[in-house]
Amino acid sequence: MVQNSLMSTAEDVADQFLRVTKQYLPHVARLCLISTFLEDGIRMWFQWSEQKEYIESSWGCGFFLASLFVLINLLGQLGGCILILSRNFVQYACFGLFGIIGLQTIAYSILWDPKFLMRNLALGGGLLLLLAESKSEGRSMFAGVPTMRESSPKQYMQLGGRVLLVLMFMTLLHFDANFLSILQNLVGTALIILVAIGFKTKLAALTLVVWLFIINVSFNAFWNIPTYKPMHDFLKYDFFQTTSVIGGLLLVVALGPGGVSMDEKKKEW
Repeated sequence: MVQNSLMSTAEDVADQFLRVTKQYLPHVARLCLISTFLEDGIRMWFQWSEQKEYIESSWGCGFFLASLFVLINLLGQLGGCILILSRNFVQYACFGLFGIIGLQTIAYSILWDPKFLMRNLALGGGLLLLLAESKSEGRSMFAGVPTMRESSPKQYMQLGGRVLLVLMFMTLLHFDANFLSILQNLVGTALIILVAIGFKTKLAALTLVVWLFIINVSFNAFWNIPTYKPMHDFLKYDFFQTTSVIGGLLLVVALGPGGVSMDEKKKEW
Protein backbone atom coordinates (compact mmCIF):
# COMPACT_ATOMS: atom_id res chain seq x y z
CA MET A 1 0.00 0.00 0.00
CA VAL A 2 2.82 2.40 0.93
CA GLN A 3 4.71 1.38 -2.22
CA ASN A 4 1.68 2.16 -4.42
CA SER A 5 1.25 5.50 -2.67
CA LEU A 6 4.89 6.44 -3.28
CA MET A 7 4.66 5.38 -6.93
CA SER A 8 1.47 7.39 -7.37
CA THR A 9 3.08 10.47 -5.77
CA ALA A 10 6.16 10.12 -8.01
CA GLU A 11 3.97 9.85 -11.11
CA ASP A 12 2.02 12.95 -10.06
CA VAL A 13 5.27 14.89 -9.69
CA ALA A 14 6.42 13.70 -13.13
CA ASP A 15 3.07 14.66 -14.69
CA GLN A 16 3.25 18.10 -13.09
CA PHE A 17 6.78 18.55 -14.45
CA LEU A 18 5.58 17.62 -17.94
CA ARG A 19 2.67 20.03 -17.79
CA VAL A 20 4.95 22.90 -16.79
CA THR A 21 7.69 22.11 -19.35
CA LYS A 22 5.55 20.76 -22.19
CA GLN A 23 6.30 23.66 -24.56
CA TYR A 24 10.03 23.78 -23.87
CA LEU A 25 11.05 20.18 -23.21
CA PRO A 26 11.34 19.00 -26.85
CA HIS A 27 13.55 22.00 -27.70
CA VAL A 28 15.81 21.36 -24.69
CA ALA A 29 15.91 17.65 -25.59
CA ARG A 30 17.00 18.36 -29.18
CA LEU A 31 19.67 20.84 -28.04
CA CYS A 32 21.07 18.32 -25.55
CA LEU A 33 20.97 15.53 -28.10
CA ILE A 34 22.99 17.35 -30.77
CA SER A 35 25.44 18.87 -28.26
CA THR A 36 28.12 16.22 -28.77
CA PHE A 37 28.00 16.68 -32.56
CA LEU A 38 28.13 20.45 -32.17
CA GLU A 39 31.12 20.27 -29.81
CA ASP A 40 32.93 17.76 -32.04
CA GLY A 41 32.33 19.82 -35.16
CA ILE A 42 33.74 22.92 -33.49
CA ARG A 43 36.70 20.88 -32.24
CA MET A 44 37.39 19.71 -35.82
CA TRP A 45 37.65 23.38 -36.80
CA PHE A 46 40.05 24.38 -34.02
CA GLN A 47 42.07 21.13 -34.08
CA TRP A 48 42.12 20.64 -37.85
CA SER A 49 45.86 19.92 -38.04
CA GLU A 50 45.91 17.54 -35.05
CA GLN A 51 42.91 15.55 -36.31
CA LYS A 52 44.30 15.37 -39.85
CA GLU A 53 47.70 14.21 -38.63
CA TYR A 54 46.13 11.57 -36.37
CA ILE A 55 44.08 10.05 -39.21
CA GLU A 56 46.99 10.28 -41.62
CA SER A 57 49.38 8.51 -39.23
CA SER A 58 46.84 5.94 -38.01
CA TRP A 59 45.62 4.84 -41.42
CA GLY A 60 48.48 5.91 -43.68
CA CYS A 61 45.89 7.33 -46.05
CA GLY A 62 47.78 10.41 -47.15
CA PHE A 63 47.14 14.14 -46.85
CA PHE A 64 44.10 14.34 -49.14
CA LEU A 65 41.99 11.55 -47.58
CA ALA A 66 42.87 12.65 -44.04
CA SER A 67 41.84 16.23 -44.84
CA LEU A 68 38.65 14.96 -46.51
CA PHE A 69 37.79 12.95 -43.37
CA VAL A 70 38.12 16.02 -41.14
CA LEU A 71 36.15 18.17 -43.60
CA ILE A 72 33.29 15.64 -43.78
CA ASN A 73 33.14 15.48 -39.99
CA LEU A 74 33.20 19.26 -39.63
CA LEU A 75 30.55 20.05 -42.26
CA GLY A 76 28.44 16.97 -41.57
CA GLN A 77 28.15 17.62 -37.85
CA LEU A 78 27.74 21.39 -37.88
CA GLY A 79 25.39 21.25 -40.86
CA GLY A 80 23.30 18.49 -39.27
CA CYS A 81 23.04 20.41 -36.00
CA ILE A 82 21.89 23.57 -37.78
CA LEU A 83 19.21 21.66 -39.72
CA ILE A 84 17.92 19.91 -36.59
CA LEU A 85 17.76 23.07 -34.51
CA SER A 86 16.03 24.97 -37.34
CA ARG A 87 13.64 22.00 -37.91
CA ASN A 88 14.53 21.80 -41.61
CA PHE A 89 15.25 18.49 -43.39
CA VAL A 90 15.54 16.79 -40.00
CA GLN A 91 15.39 13.28 -41.44
CA TYR A 92 18.29 13.98 -43.81
CA ALA A 93 20.24 15.55 -40.95
CA CYS A 94 19.68 12.45 -38.79
CA PHE A 95 20.86 10.11 -41.56
CA GLY A 96 23.92 12.29 -42.03
CA LEU A 97 24.74 12.13 -38.32
CA PHE A 98 24.23 8.35 -38.38
CA GLY A 99 26.88 8.29 -41.09
CA ILE A 100 29.22 10.41 -38.96
CA ILE A 101 28.82 7.98 -36.04
CA GLY A 102 29.64 5.05 -38.31
CA LEU A 103 32.61 6.83 -39.87
CA GLN A 104 34.10 7.77 -36.50
CA THR A 105 33.48 4.28 -35.10
CA ILE A 106 35.73 2.86 -37.82
CA ALA A 107 38.27 5.69 -38.05
CA TYR A 108 38.95 5.88 -34.31
CA SER A 109 38.81 2.07 -33.81
CA ILE A 110 35.82 2.38 -31.47
CA LEU A 111 34.49 -0.87 -32.89
CA TRP A 112 36.96 -2.79 -30.69
CA ASP A 113 36.27 -0.85 -27.49
CA PRO A 114 33.02 -2.17 -25.90
CA LYS A 115 32.54 0.85 -23.63
CA PHE A 116 32.83 3.48 -26.35
CA LEU A 117 30.94 1.30 -28.83
CA MET A 118 27.96 1.07 -26.46
CA ARG A 119 28.06 4.83 -25.98
CA ASN A 120 28.04 5.38 -29.74
CA LEU A 121 25.10 2.98 -30.07
CA ALA A 122 23.29 4.90 -27.32
CA LEU A 123 23.93 8.09 -29.27
CA GLY A 124 22.43 6.38 -32.31
CA GLY A 125 19.41 5.53 -30.18
CA GLY A 126 18.92 9.22 -29.43
CA LEU A 127 19.03 9.99 -33.16
CA LEU A 128 16.43 7.27 -33.79
CA LEU A 129 14.10 9.00 -31.34
CA LEU A 130 14.74 12.32 -33.06
CA LEU A 131 13.98 10.68 -36.40
CA ALA A 132 10.77 9.23 -34.95
CA GLU A 133 9.76 12.66 -33.69
CA SER A 134 10.09 14.09 -37.18
CA LYS A 135 7.83 11.45 -38.72
CA SER A 136 4.07 11.69 -38.71
CA GLU A 137 2.27 9.16 -36.56
CA GLY A 138 0.86 6.26 -38.57
CA ARG A 139 -2.51 4.71 -37.77
CA SER A 140 -2.95 1.16 -36.61
CA MET A 141 -5.19 -1.02 -38.77
CA PHE A 142 -6.46 -3.10 -35.88
CA ALA A 143 -6.83 -2.78 -32.13
CA GLY A 144 -4.88 -5.01 -29.81
CA VAL A 145 -1.23 -5.95 -29.58
CA PRO A 146 0.85 -4.07 -32.17
CA THR A 147 2.20 -6.12 -35.08
CA MET A 148 4.48 -5.31 -38.00
CA ARG A 149 1.38 -4.58 -40.08
CA GLU A 150 -0.25 -2.43 -37.47
CA SER A 151 2.58 -0.31 -36.15
CA SER A 152 4.06 2.58 -38.02
CA PRO A 153 7.83 2.81 -38.53
CA LYS A 154 7.82 5.58 -35.94
CA GLN A 155 6.78 3.17 -33.18
CA TYR A 156 9.59 0.77 -33.99
CA MET A 157 12.06 3.63 -34.15
CA GLN A 158 10.95 4.63 -30.65
CA LEU A 159 11.41 1.05 -29.47
CA GLY A 160 14.88 0.81 -31.04
CA GLY A 161 15.82 4.21 -29.65
CA ARG A 162 14.77 3.25 -26.11
CA VAL A 163 16.69 -0.02 -26.22
CA LEU A 164 19.86 1.59 -27.59
CA LEU A 165 19.72 4.47 -25.09
CA VAL A 166 19.97 2.12 -22.13
CA LEU A 167 23.38 0.91 -23.38
CA MET A 168 24.84 4.13 -21.95
CA PHE A 169 23.91 2.94 -18.47
CA MET A 170 25.60 -0.41 -19.01
CA THR A 171 28.90 1.50 -19.14
CA LEU A 172 28.14 3.14 -15.77
CA LEU A 173 27.66 -0.07 -13.78
CA HIS A 174 30.41 -0.71 -11.24
CA PHE A 175 30.94 -4.28 -10.10
CA ASP A 176 32.25 -3.48 -6.62
CA ALA A 177 31.40 -5.28 -3.40
CA ASN A 178 30.40 -2.21 -1.41
CA PHE A 179 26.76 -1.60 -0.56
CA LEU A 180 26.45 1.75 -2.39
CA SER A 181 27.66 0.31 -5.71
CA ILE A 182 25.35 -2.69 -5.40
CA LEU A 183 22.38 -0.45 -4.62
CA GLN A 184 23.21 1.87 -7.52
CA ASN A 185 23.52 -1.08 -9.89
CA LEU A 186 20.20 -2.59 -8.78
CA VAL A 187 18.25 0.67 -9.04
CA GLY A 188 19.91 1.63 -12.33
CA THR A 189 19.28 -1.80 -13.86
CA ALA A 190 15.62 -1.70 -12.81
CA LEU A 191 15.17 1.75 -14.38
CA ILE A 192 16.82 0.86 -17.69
CA ILE A 193 14.69 -2.28 -17.96
CA LEU A 194 11.56 -0.16 -17.40
CA VAL A 195 12.61 2.25 -20.15
CA ALA A 196 13.51 -0.58 -22.54
CA ILE A 197 10.18 -2.41 -22.19
CA GLY A 198 8.20 0.83 -21.97
CA PHE A 199 6.65 0.43 -18.52
CA LYS A 200 6.18 3.56 -16.36
CA THR A 201 8.36 4.97 -19.10
CA LYS A 202 8.16 8.71 -18.50
CA LEU A 203 8.80 8.39 -14.77
CA ALA A 204 11.69 5.94 -15.28
CA ALA A 205 13.24 8.08 -18.04
CA LEU A 206 12.92 11.26 -15.98
CA THR A 207 14.59 9.53 -13.01
CA LEU A 208 17.43 8.41 -15.28
CA VAL A 209 17.81 11.97 -16.57
CA VAL A 210 18.30 13.26 -13.02
CA TRP A 211 20.68 10.42 -12.14
CA LEU A 212 22.73 10.81 -15.33
CA PHE A 213 22.87 14.60 -14.93
CA ILE A 214 24.30 14.24 -11.41
CA ILE A 215 26.87 11.69 -12.58
CA ASN A 216 27.82 13.85 -15.56
CA VAL A 217 28.39 17.04 -13.56
CA SER A 218 30.20 15.16 -10.78
CA PHE A 219 32.55 12.94 -12.78
CA ASN A 220 32.95 14.74 -16.12
CA ALA A 221 33.71 18.24 -14.82
CA PHE A 222 36.22 19.04 -17.58
CA TRP A 223 36.09 22.75 -16.68
CA ASN A 224 38.07 21.98 -13.52
CA ILE A 225 40.97 20.53 -15.55
CA PRO A 226 43.51 22.80 -17.31
CA THR A 227 43.05 22.76 -21.09
CA TYR A 228 46.64 21.63 -21.75
CA LYS A 229 46.09 18.32 -19.93
CA PRO A 230 44.82 15.34 -22.00
CA MET A 231 42.25 14.54 -19.28
CA HIS A 232 40.45 17.80 -20.14
CA ASP A 233 39.60 16.53 -23.64
CA PHE A 234 38.63 13.05 -22.41
CA LEU A 235 36.24 14.44 -19.80
CA LYS A 236 34.85 16.95 -22.28
CA TYR A 237 34.13 14.15 -24.76
CA ASP A 238 32.38 12.09 -22.06
CA PHE A 239 30.43 15.11 -20.82
CA PHE A 240 28.90 15.96 -24.19
CA GLN A 241 28.21 12.34 -25.13
CA THR A 242 26.38 11.89 -21.83
CA THR A 243 24.50 15.15 -22.42
CA SER A 244 23.34 13.79 -25.79
CA VAL A 245 21.98 10.66 -24.14
CA ILE A 246 20.19 12.89 -21.61
CA GLY A 247 18.63 14.62 -24.62
CA GLY A 248 17.44 11.27 -25.95
CA LEU A 249 15.87 10.41 -22.60
CA LEU A 250 14.18 13.81 -22.49
CA LEU A 251 12.65 12.99 -25.88
CA VAL A 252 11.29 9.78 -24.35
CA VAL A 253 9.81 11.85 -21.52
CA ALA A 254 8.32 14.38 -23.96
CA LEU A 255 6.99 11.95 -26.60
CA GLY A 256 6.22 8.87 -24.52
CA PRO A 257 7.35 5.31 -25.28
CA GLY A 258 5.38 4.81 -28.50
CA GLY A 259 3.01 2.05 -29.56
CA VAL A 260 5.35 -0.88 -28.94
CA SER A 261 5.46 -0.65 -25.15
CA MET A 262 3.87 -1.96 -21.97
CA ASP A 263 2.36 1.46 -21.26
CA GLU A 264 0.50 1.38 -24.58
CA LYS A 265 -0.71 -2.18 -24.00
CA LYS A 266 -2.03 -1.14 -20.59
CA LYS A 267 -4.30 1.38 -22.30
CA GLU A 268 -5.67 -1.35 -24.56
CA TRP A 269 -6.26 -3.69 -21.62
